[in-house]
Amino acid sequence: MRERLIGAWSLVDWTIAFSSGRTERRPFGDAPQGSLVYSDNGRMLAAISRAQRSLLSSPLPQQAPDVEKTAAFDSFFSYGGSYRLEGDEVVHMVDIALNPNFVGSEQRRRVQFDGEFLTLSAQEGTRLHALQWRRV
Repeated sequence: MRERLIGAWSLVDWTIAFSSGRTERRPFGDAPQGSLVYSDNGRMLAAISRAQRSLLSSPLPQQAPDVEKTAAFDSFFSYGGSYRLEGDEVVHMVDIALNPNFVGSEQRRRVQFDGEFLTLSAQEGTRLHALQWRRV
């Protein structure tokens, strides 16, 4: 599995299904953008954003109004660190993240390959996240 995982991937879709049967939801809209990279030396980096994000009114983010900075934070997700494989899962050991609460956590993702596609999924309580990636 390691050899198939290594490389660069582009996000196709991110859905959340609910065990209650409630309709799926797409947290970053119908056309999210994202990049995922696994290196051969055991490092990974993921970055995901909502398409067509609003620009800040200032060229310096620190000078933008708080409401704009909040919208920028809410429409982007990124983390990186090392990874290891355990059975059909990849475990990300997070050492850097946009959300500081992620740092120090382990993020487990079930791995499924289908041709040029990779699906990483994770159960979070009653929600199942599924992110589909296409090899770049």
